[in-house]
Amino acid sequence: MSIADCRIKGTETTQQAIAVMGGGNPGALRVLCDLIRHAEKIDPDSLLGAIGPMLNLDMAGIWEHRIWMLYKDVCGECLLSMIALIRANQLGLLNRAVLDYAIDNRGDGVDVKEILAKVQTRLPQFGHFDPQAETVSTSDGTGADHETHND
Repeated sequence: MSIADCRIKGTETTQQAIAVMGGGNPGALRVLCDLIRHAEKIDPDSLLGAIGPMLNLDMAGIWEHRIWMLYKDVCGECLLSMIALIRANQLGLLNRAVLDYAIDNRGDGVDVKEILAKVQTRLPQFGHFDPQAETVSTSDGTGADHETHND
């Protein structure tokens, strides 16, 4: 796929880019909003920041319902895993044809945990924030644990 085939042209606002990529699919729109919200925390080494995963999806031709299928069927509704697969494709650790096959076949052919480990080996800062965890346990030195919400 060439850059000319991409849906994001670089002149859109973030909200317009989300709309173009999601194409009205409610699941895809939710995932894209979550990507924008959490991507920088999950992948702090990404030069493109919060918009990086969405641009990588665009470059791979993964739009609309296929975004939702990747998130739900391949990654088990885990944003960390989804960003790992997108990043693995960008880094050359996961072939696009294999990723497309996994999307079309409910995750067949992809070991998400293995790919996550490969990405973390290549990018040691990757994945230290998990948006699915509702709270993070911290200690204030008194021996008492307190819950701190990620948001």
